Amino acid sequence: MGTSSSKRLGVIVPSSNTTMERELWGMVPEGWSVHAARVRMKRVTVEELVRMDEEGERAAREVADAGVGVIGYGCTIAIMSREPGYERRVQERLEGAAGVPVVISATAVLEAMEALGIRRVAVATPYVEEVAAREVAFLRAYGVEVVDNKNLNIADNLVVGEQPEEVTYALVRQLDWGRADGVLISCAQLPSAGIIERLERELERPVFSTNTATLWAMLRRIGASVRIRGYGQLLALG
Repeated sequence: MGTSSSKRLGVIVPSSNTTMERELWGMVPEGWSVHAARVRMKRVTVEELVRMDEEGERAAREVADAGVGVIGYGCTIAIMSREPGYERRVQERLEGAAGVPVVISATAVLEAMEALGIRRVAVATPYVEEVAAREVAFLRAYGVEVVDNKNLNIADNLVVGEQPEEVTYALVRQLDWGRADGVLISCAQLPSAGIIERLERELERPVFSTNTATLWAMLRRIGASVRIRGYGQLLALG
């Protein structure tokens, strides 16, 4: 299971994020803990995402002070709104600042799709259309076919976190998922942990989120053989 330090997981989240820490705390096994640093972002716009990303190294150093074994960069769209390959540069930059392994949520999503055998995906997001279109373009650049995409068109990140899980559930059910191998609920702020298994039963295919993908990838990065039940097929893989 690893040392006590490896059981401390770090995350970097937008300053307005109220969901990721709560969901990760609910999913991690007993004896594990989640520790966060924040980067300033209130509205999910391209301009604010760029400014937020500039604070990443400071946040990485701060959360590393908690003796974490790995850090998850918990804002998918901050990376997916940029050009393909940018995620690798950010990972190198943050690892250099923190001195511990870093998992980029956007990369975790791609790795999760590979592990689940998903080449065609339906994507649900809270984003405005301009931002969501950048995510679709990012996924397609990596050879993923996005068969459908539905969005809540919310720019205020705090409002995203205030959405009940039933809103997320309804958004996913609106997707044209028939040709999809699986469904991605994208955004670390959009509540979804409690509905993933329900959706998997109903849609009869894998459903995963930014948060389940990031947690799964962090555990893999530190070599932790942990299977987590109750939050979908991905975390049950171990």
